[in-house]
Amino acid sequence: MQHHPFRFAAAPKFTSLIRWSETVRKIEALGYSTLLTSDHPGGGGADPISSLVVAAAASTTLRLGTHVLANDFRNPVMLAQQAATLDVVSDERFEFGLGTGWLRDDYAALGVSYDAPSTRVRRLEEAVTLIKRLFSEETVTFSGSFYTTHNARLTTKPLRRLHPPLLIGGGGRRMLSLAGCEADIVSFDPKGTAGGPKDIATTTPAALAQQISWVREAAGPRFDALELHLLVYNVAITEHQRQAAEQIAQFMAYAPSSIMINTQMSVEDVLASPRFLIGTMDEIVEQLQARREQYGISYISFLQFPGFADFETLSPVVARLAGT
Repeated sequence: MQHHPFRFAAAPKFTSLIRWSETVRKIEALGYSTLLTSDHPGGGGADPISSLVVAAAASTTLRLGTHVLANDFRNPVMLAQQAATLDVVSDERFEFGLGTGWLRDDYAALGVSYDAPSTRVRRLEEAVTLIKRLFSEETVTFSGSFYTTHNARLTTKPLRRLHPPLLIGGGGRRMLSLAGCEADIVSFDPKGTAGGPKDIATTTPAALAQQISWVREAAGPRFDALELHLLVYNVAITEHQRQAAEQIAQFMAYAPSSIMINTQMSVEDVLASPRFLIGTMDEIVEQLQARREQYGISYISFLQFPGFADFETLSPVVARLAGT
């Protein structure tokens, strides 16, 4: 298996213009590759695209990504226009993360129908086809099951020859097969349920290995060129692994059922799961290296929860591994 160099992403929360710009510059100075924004309008957070435009002005080398924009909330012609514009204003630093949308609260807040997973994935498949055509063709006329356009055009095209790097993530076979066929970066999630919440029972090593096999099968010869991404839920810097694993297990048990199910985890479950990093700095470096060797995952991003390591605390790990 070909191994890509390590790179790391941080996903801080937007606060104000001044603080956001300061945070962006700090993330860049600490050696992170990418700043990621999320797309959950039901939570009332900052707009992911606008936040990245500000980040583009505040940084010079930092990549700017969405993890991920929900296709169901946007017209693909307008989304292609936004992505192309952001690629230009960031001087080719945009990573285009795109998914179906999954959290019921978001759909409820927008008054958007929450369709079956198969329908949402088919809609995303169609949107990806249309968006790629808009990036590469002068005018696009398209008639599909979900989208219809007549002579749609982008006068602002992405600076890159084809398109910004496309990240598609998911946990089920159909989404990961789409990612294997169409994406440049594949992000692995716990498997979603028909009702929306992520199934934490699918965060095991065996589940991740199965997901990677689906991507490999769909990607065929292009698999080695794909960059594999994993969002790590909690990182604990400690010399007492079992104690920290117990704390994480307790934290997970109280996750809202609208977001996660099957959150009851044993200490052994937490220690084995690729979704958590627990140990000294040296041990965490070794864990990441071992997981890249086993799974091929080289692109890591961190969530930030109170009581666990944040992007500043983790900067020594980034300094040791980024680019290696």
